[in-house]
Amino acid sequence: MKRLAREELDRLVVEKEKVEADLKVALLPKDPNDDRNIILEIRAGTGGEEAGLFAADLFRMYSKYAEKQHWRMEIMNRHYTGIGGFKEVIALIEGKNVYSKLKYESGVHRVQRVPTTEAQGRIHTSTVTVAILPEAEEVDVHIDPNDLRIDIFRSSGPGGQSVNTTDSAVRITHLPTGLVVSCQDEKSQHKNKAKALKILRARLLDKARDEKMTEISEKRRVQVGTGDRSERIRTYNFPQGRLTDHRIGLSLYKLEKVLEGEIDEVIDALTTYYQAEALKA
Repeated sequence: MKRLAREELDRLVVEKEKVEADLKVALLPKDPNDDRNIILEIRAGTGGEEAGLFAADLFRMYSKYAEKQHWRMEIMNRHYTGIGGFKEVIALIEGKNVYSKLKYESGVHRVQRVPTTEAQGRIHTSTVTVAILPEAEEVDVHIDPNDLRIDIFRSSGPGGQSVNTTDSAVRITHLPTGLVVSCQDEKSQHKNKAKALKILRARLLDKARDEKMTEISEKRRVQVGTGDRSERIRTYNFPQGRLTDHRIGLSLYKLEKVLEGEIDEVIDALTTYYQAEALKA
């Protein structure tokens, strides 16, 4: 009986520690945006055409991840580079806990590899910026129609080719803030306008959150979204097949799998780290 009790005690001690840890996490203030859908924005940074190609690689990575999570992705707007990359691509991702899982992806993503356009075989460093914005509802952000300037123009595709022959592309300028959103992915002017307003609403909500967090930055440094987006958060090193997240010092030597959407290990490690930081605070 003593032996059985000892075995059970060892098991229960481990179980008790896990329950206590789970309880502490459960008591943390919940991010009100965790259950929201997101607007994903990916833009080529420094590095010219190579940055555009890597922007396309990152978009594919997030698309694959969304597919594995059974989320729905809808492209809102995209601007191609000359050789098949993206200057910018914006997408809506809908599903369970989308913001909760992807909120730590905002920042500068750096790639080190030999570009296909490089004849000398030298490694180049390029950057791409990623922004994760919680989707805003109309009740979150009131937009006065009088504050908007709406311009209609003709859509253009890769290489300057016309996407359609009608003036259906929409550019919306929010006059009080100067925010500008363009959308040309749909053939319908009304659909492009609706998508542009959705992106604008998300950006206005994000701007309001950033301003609020700036006021109380010291108190909320460890919480979601307080990081400076200009910081380099991650490096994708192709010669070494390595991904490194600089915020938590995590290195994984399976870059090929990561770019196929297998990013659970990174996302779980980031979530654990920020939960631990919040517990310390």
